[in-house]
Amino acid sequence: MKVKKILFYLLIGSIFLYCLFPFAWTLQTALKPAEEVFRLPVSYFPETVSLQNLGDVFTRRPFGRYVLNSLIAGGAATVLTVWAASILAFRLRAMDLRRAMRIQRWFLAGAILPPALLVIPVFIVMKQLALVNNYLSLILSYTALNLPFALWMLHAAFRKLPRELDEAAVLDGFSSSAILYRIILPLSRPSLAVTAVLVFIFCWNEFILSLTLMPSQAMYTVPVGIALLSGASVYEIPWGEINAAVALTTIPIILVIAALQRWIIEGLTSGAVKG
Repeated sequence: MKVKKILFYLLIGSIFLYCLFPFAWTLQTALKPAEEVFRLPVSYFPETVSLQNLGDVFTRRPFGRYVLNSLIAGGAATVLTVWAASILAFRLRAMDLRRAMRIQRWFLAGAILPPALLVIPVFIVMKQLALVNNYLSLILSYTALNLPFALWMLHAAFRKLPRELDEAAVLDGFSSSAILYRIILPLSRPSLAVTAVLVFIFCWNEFILSLTLMPSQAMYTVPVGIALLSGASVYEIPWGEINAAVALTTIPIILVIAALQRWIIEGLTSGAVKG
């Protein structure tokens, strides 16, 4: 039994190190001065810790603007997605389970298509609506892509709440909107928080739609801004600045996931239960 436990912890530790290594390599490259980044043989730890790359990301590049764009588009899309999914999940909760699951499957079927297949039709629609280089194009696109997942999460959470709460609220004269906003949502805060975090992470990391719908440099999001960082010439790649930008945008996500890991696991588990 002890051998199995030791092997289990060794496996978990190996997986953890495997997942941690890319970020550790990115961080140590970001903390190296420019001449040390290209030095051979490669040094696995910075001989001189320098914050130059971290400073250059904001002084030589409009990286602060990229962060602002991602926060606006991702934040608004997250709020809109969770709000719309809450209303839909509440309506499905009032139906019998079989009918509700049938409707939910139709939503999930739409989520099967990868975003890359939707780029051209979405771009054509947004161009006809004059929404290219507009935050609204990303907000609407992200909401449509994340709505099936958010509905799946929240429908499972709402189904776990006893129906007696609704009946008691109706007897007290509550409307459907009051039941949702004053009873269901406050009791589902953990699921709402987890759903919002996962939706925001998707929006924060999304690349192909933001590259297509926001071609102006002033409207780049973080992933696009990092991907298109260039050096003094077409033959120079600023690896130090790229790694600094990646590290700066990864650390907040890691901290959020670490702080909410219990809720994330609980939310994913409840979302996987059919009833």
